[in-house]
Amino acid sequence: MSILKSLLKMRKKKEYPIQIEEAAVAGPDLKSMNLEQLKEKINAEFGNTIDLSMDELKTEGKDALLIYLTTMIDTKLLKETILQSISGKEDGFKLTTADDLKSLCKEKFGGAGYQLIGSYDEIITSLLYGNIIILFKGMEKGLSLSMAIGEDRSITEPSTQTVIRGPKDGFVESITTNVSLLRRRIKNRNLRFEKFIIGSETNTSVYIGYMEGTANEKIVGEVRKRLGQIKVNAIFESGNIEELIADKSATPFPLALNTERPDAVAANLLEGKIAILVDGTPFVLVVPAVLVDFFSIAEDYYQNFMMGSFLRIIRYLSFMIALITPSLYVGILTFHHELLPTPLLLGIIAQREGVPFPAVIEVILMEVTFEILREAGVRMPRAVGQTVSIVGALVIGQAAAEAGIISNIMVIIVAITAIANFVSPTYSFAAAARLLRFLLIIVSAILGLYGVLIVLVFIVAHLSSLRSFGIPYLSPVAPFIIEQQKDVFFRFPIWSMRKRPAYLKTQNPEKFPKTGSPSPPPMKGEQPN
Repeated sequence: MSILKSLLKMRKKKEYPIQIEEAAVAGPDLKSMNLEQLKEKINAEFGNTIDLSMDELKTEGKDALLIYLTTMIDTKLLKETILQSISGKEDGFKLTTADDLKSLCKEKFGGAGYQLIGSYDEIITSLLYGNIIILFKGMEKGLSLSMAIGEDRSITEPSTQTVIRGPKDGFVESITTNVSLLRRRIKNRNLRFEKFIIGSETNTSVYIGYMEGTANEKIVGEVRKRLGQIKVNAIFESGNIEELIADKSATPFPLALNTERPDAVAANLLEGKIAILVDGTPFVLVVPAVLVDFFSIAEDYYQNFMMGSFLRIIRYLSFMIALITPSLYVGILTFHHELLPTPLLLGIIAQREGVPFPAVIEVILMEVTFEILREAGVRMPRAVGQTVSIVGALVIGQAAAEAGIISNIMVIIVAITAIANFVSPTYSFAAAARLLRFLLIIVSAILGLYGVLIVLVFIVAHLSSLRSFGIPYLSPVAPFIIEQQKDVFFRFPIWSMRKRPAYLKTQNPEKFPKTGSPSPPPMKGEQPN
């Protein structure tokens, strides 16, 4: 099989060359150690693990050592490409210098997918990234060839952020695949990606993506700085990164937007924001994030602006319903009966006549029960989880009402609250409402609606104090920027939203030139304007 066919096969399997970062500590060089010493040292380093393979071979008249982890590479492709290309063949190459080694690579591997390594630490790093190492006797440089296993989860529709109209592809666990999904949408030479290795034991690849010439260089520099300052042993998910780089961790509100949708990330990159991709997770972080980002979804821009505005208002309303409805119920029934019409008040009192608990205990019991059912539905097998959560809620709610433990109006309140909470397009933001709801319930039982109002004031003050990479969390509402209100509570037509968010202070504030609303063509016999 030719080298060209082998490289094409690697491409089909999504095996892209991996550039290994320079080791922080150079370690012993290769020339100072013979192959037997290296073999023993690497065996000791990996503790004689069963998936470490070290084979001796001869190429171009020189003894060589082939090292790889069998669980990290495609062994079939190894035999078809590397071994057939160099094993036992002498084509006149004199392997004495690094330049000779480069010439060998260009001849045998087409100049693609290799890297020269010169220290022991680089050998270990390359092996852990799924590379093949070829070391030659008496040479100060070795070869690192990328041939990692390309078995990744196929690209499917996002499970947490579905849309009716719009792209159906979502990010996967492979960071190279996720980068390619963004490249397909933004075919622009200014799209940049920078690599970081974070986690002293996991060595997780973390990329930051931004638009050169658009994104604010100070924000990009701050992202680089915070990622560079992370000193932990392991990173498994973007949530770990989010917690380590957040401006303030003592808040229930997320300070970075996470999404599985490539179109949403691409749109934010063009706005001047920065994407953070973590290898091994389909969730990508977008920073800086402001409050209004959590009420917007990509589908708002794929349909008529009036419908998009209506649905956005529904999301804001649903958030408030999910946050304060149970506390309003407790406060009114405990302190403020006069706020209800007399017929409705008499009906509620009649329903609660046999209920042995006060309103606050009734609400907390039902809220905790629903949270248990929600978690059971998520953690149980997919085939039965949804059925258990729905049937459990109906059966338990109906049985509790008939037994006189709770009132029928309480079942309605909890159901409305739960449904409104599911409207939120971002799970982490909906979780903030779930936590604050319990605080509001307890305060309303003590101070009534005055307590609810006090807590809401404190929440707004807290939101005003939050920053996401130095950007006020309530931007562009507080501070109020009048020209930026076209995409906050309402979504104006796309042709009218010419400018990028002013709070980002982007290098290029305008997205496109002023065009105005399109006009219909003149009717037959009329002169065009």
